[in-house]
Amino acid sequence: MSHTRNIYRLGTKELWSLARDPILLGLIVYTFSFSIYISATARPETLHNAPIAIVDEDDSPLSASIISAFYPPRFKRPQMIAQPTTDSGMDAGDFTFVMDIPPNFQRDVLAGKSPSIQLNVDATRMSQAFAGSSYIQQIAIDEVTEFTQRRKGTKPAAIGLALRARFNPNLEQAWFGSLMEIINNVTMLSIILTGAALIREREHGTIEHLLVMPVTAAEIMLAKVWSMGAVVLLAAGLSLVFVVQGMLHVPIEGSVSLFLAGTALHLFATTSLGIFMATQANSMPQFGILAVLVMMPLQLLSGNATPRESMPDFIQTLMLIAPTTHFVAIGQAILFRGAGFAVVWPSFVMLLLIGGTFFLIAVNRFRRSVSQMV
Repeated sequence: MSHTRNIYRLGTKELWSLARDPILLGLIVYTFSFSIYISATARPETLHNAPIAIVDEDDSPLSASIISAFYPPRFKRPQMIAQPTTDSGMDAGDFTFVMDIPPNFQRDVLAGKSPSIQLNVDATRMSQAFAGSSYIQQIAIDEVTEFTQRRKGTKPAAIGLALRARFNPNLEQAWFGSLMEIINNVTMLSIILTGAALIREREHGTIEHLLVMPVTAAEIMLAKVWSMGAVVLLAAGLSLVFVVQGMLHVPIEGSVSLFLAGTALHLFATTSLGIFMATQANSMPQFGILAVLVMMPLQLLSGNATPRESMPDFIQTLMLIAPTTHFVAIGQAILFRGAGFAVVWPSFVMLLLIGGTFFLIAVNRFRRSVSQMV
């Protein structure tokens, strides 16, 4: 009981120290609120509300059908303009795309000719230009094909592709971006908070005060693990409820409590890793550089940004020792696909083993660093 009481009181001291640090408090609030919202709503790589103008010189049912095929959220409602204003509108940056449908377009299509539609693209808006050009081409082809089939009675294709998007039927980027950002931020913040807590003790000289008290190195480390882990766990839970479900209206398919249980296991591993990294650094700037070198591979190679199946076999095998690999698998299975414990228990076991290994390594390193101060 004395060990448990020491761990609890030392952890409470860590919470009070964190409460008096406005920089770290501001980082926690930003990371699990504004950062989640911005990551979900900013779409730099997708086509969203692209401004388009159309010059309709044909004024036919076919051109009207093509015009009506452009609608939100990929495109803004098309703005009808005259041909002489095309250059000035693009020079002013009013439009990313300007489509010019020539005269007699419908007549030439029905006559079996191959008329051309001119598409002007503002290539300075690179992400929209590349994605939008292919979208517009496919939309125009689909509308012309459907129109000619109705007029000429052309036989449809022998087969048809019925597309069913599971778990995200509308292909909303916010659904994926917000949840993956929470998973990223849990890893980042847990490492930073625990590392900063240990380095702060060293910089303020309070680590020497702890060493003369009847507490062990393991108790000091466990106190930092549970206190900083609890803060991140609480922040992640509140972010899921108020930001993801409340503000972004993203549906959570699985059990939030099961996901938080997996998050707790992940935090056991990452907080231990944060303490180990802090014992390798002598100051916060050094710890910050080391954290970047460690967290970038953990996040990029865990299957968060890119599916693991697309990575080389060596990387896939190597990343099995990283807790983020199993945490991403747990998060995607529970939050996206509604999986239960029967599906994710292997990842839970792996997180427990990895966390225990990291903890033993970190506590041994921490004992050595403490003995050097005595």
